[in-house]
Amino acid sequence: MSQSASERQASQTEQGTWNKLVAFHTQVSELVEKTLQDRFGLSLSEYTALEALARVSGSDRPGLRMQALAEAVGMNQSSVSRLVTRLERQDLVERIHYEKDRRGVFTAITASGRETLDAAVPTYLQTLAAAFDRANADPDLRELVQRIGS
Repeated sequence: MSQSASERQASQTEQGTWNKLVAFHTQVSELVEKTLQDRFGLSLSEYTALEALARVSGSDRPGLRMQALAEAVGMNQSSVSRLVTRLERQDLVERIHYEKDRRGVFTAITASGRETLDAAVPTYLQTLAAAFDRANADPDLRELVQRIGS
């Protein structure tokens, strides 16, 4: 008889891998967050939201509903609502009532938001590469980083 997922416990190897993944995520997130904040006044979540909104910009949709944006950013709806409010104050996004779909309010990137994102992308990518390089130099994280990168 096999154990169900709720009865099985993680092995020491799985726990160790998870701990390394959390450490790696923390290192990368902190470095990227600090750099984006220092240079552009953006949190990593705000950058991720702008990136998600830019991907749908120019499509047949005016932006993303809050739930879709929450999923793209990895936050709950109330946190994303506060994030959107912050970005609105900076004129980086706007809320739109879309006449073809009256079920909800959409959030769209503004021209200023697009300019900010375009300026931030090279810094984000350089910082992300530096974070991977730093983690790859850490003997405890090297194997994990190499697996992720392949």
